[in-house]
Amino acid sequence: MSYNPFLAKPKKIESTIMSFKMLSPKPYDKNEVDPYTRVRCILMNGTEYEAVWSKHHLNRHCGDNDIRRAVGFIRNCEQQQQKLISNLKPADENILQTTLGYEQLAVDLTAILAQRQTNKFVKDALDFALLEDFDHLYRYANLLESDMGEHAENYIGSYTEIMPGRPTVAHHRHPYDNIKKPISNMSADPITKCDVSIITTAEQQTMNYYMNLGAFYKHQKGREIYTEIAMVEEEHVSQYGSLIDPTMSMLDDLLMHEYIESYLYYSMYNDETDKHIKQIWEMLFEQELSHLHATLDLVRKYENKDWYDVIPGGDYPELISFAPQKEYIRQILANTVCNTSLYEDYVSVTKLPSNANFFDYQKRTIKDVETMPSHIVIEDHIKNFNSDYRLQDKEHPVKALRDRKSDNINIGRMGS
Repeated sequence: MSYNPFLAKPKKIESTIMSFKMLSPKPYDKNEVDPYTRVRCILMNGTEYEAVWSKHHLNRHCGDNDIRRAVGFIRNCEQQQQKLISNLKPADENILQTTLGYEQLAVDLTAILAQRQTNKFVKDALDFALLEDFDHLYRYANLLESDMGEHAENYIGSYTEIMPGRPTVAHHRHPYDNIKKPISNMSADPITKCDVSIITTAEQQTMNYYMNLGAFYKHQKGREIYTEIAMVEEEHVSQYGSLIDPTMSMLDDLLMHEYIESYLYYSMYNDETDKHIKQIWEMLFEQELSHLHATLDLVRKYENKDWYDVIPGGDYPELISFAPQKEYIRQILANTVCNTSLYEDYVSVTKLPSNANFFDYQKRTIKDVETMPSHIVIEDHIKNFNSDYRLQDKEHPVKALRDRKSDNINIGRMGS
């Protein structure tokens, strides 16, 4: 059933202010929580981070203090929402255990969005980064067993397979190749406009997490793999962020942000299986409706527009519902594992000219591929356990990635 949030009657925005006591809810139990509940918490934490960051950006580039005060009020409320969601993570869930949730989110959310995408260029971008986040999950899962003697399925369940994707050493590309053609907000399908913002937000959150917390890992090898993968997340955020229409006004962009936030809370509420957290999503959705309508008032006052001028139709797209995406991921692996990025396009690495930016950047950043942290993590696991760690339902779809006693460092990286 369709839902148009612009036709809803919101609560007064002053009522969305929460007490400090409300900002410290009961955390989930890391050993009992459904993995997709953890994923939802990570997604919405990142969504609120993006909401706060974008409003600080407006605050620094808008000279009208009445607008800045109105936006500052909403931003303060969203800081509260972010703190509440962040505190759902229990104190005994360590950096690496949480990281598995970040990568599971990246994998399954990307696959979900790719399959519903109507824009070929956006779908290509999603499919491309999907295989890289999938490989990151595999690397971190091997580190988990090596460091803690734990299996990743304790935290991701059986929803997501764990096996090599496009090897991480092949992810390091020249920055020029991470910039893509932006969509047009005037002509793009509503689902495309939503999806490019959602995936940018999710990847931005992962990048921030690795940028800040990777250096707190307990040993140097772990710090180094977070550093390596954090640089890949920079590439992903550059790729996805470049898809967003750069011509929107700041208030139009703000309205789009609030629309997507409310859409995501509505999706999380309808998808959630944990009763306690479902109530939180419902409360935050109601708050977000107030933020959306307060932003609409600014658009009406200062731009002489209405919601249908910015978001035609207004109905939410198909709601996001987390479910295993195994077969789709296997299909993309089988068909595109050798791909790399070339300016606005994606091509097999075997078709790149020898003077391509990709090869130059690889030479500058990788002095000895055998010493790359993402490779060492797998080699160390093989040395200690006689094979790598995987969670597969069946044989790997790529023959070159089936060997469990050797880490492939050539596929997706070497030319013809």
